[in-house]
Amino acid sequence: MAQPSAQTGRLGEVVRTCIGCRQRSDKTDLVRVVAVQGPTTVVVTPDPRGTLPGRGAHLHPTARCLDLATRRKAFGRALRVEGPLDLDALRSVVADPDTTA
Repeated sequence: MAQPSAQTGRLGEVVRTCIGCRQRSDKTDLVRVVAVQGPTTVVVTPDPRGTLPGRGAHLHPTARCLDLATRRKAFGRALRVEGPLDLDALRSVVADPDTTA
């Protein structure tokens, strides 16, 4: 069990698993996403502050991890939702490797 830090009183780093590449990373390096029911589809919405209600999943903010998660159909399983998923809101947050310098 993790012990609180003497300086901050907080527990050590919080580790989560990326649903795309399945690598464990510090929670601050990942983007939390939640499923929000839209009028016709479920919208996978980024939750940068981590305050939206519902089951969350974590993803590295890279196009590679987004593609892997999409191909593996990991969003539906991780968020426990069925049906078509709208990933447009998430795509706008994820960095495209062609646009980063």
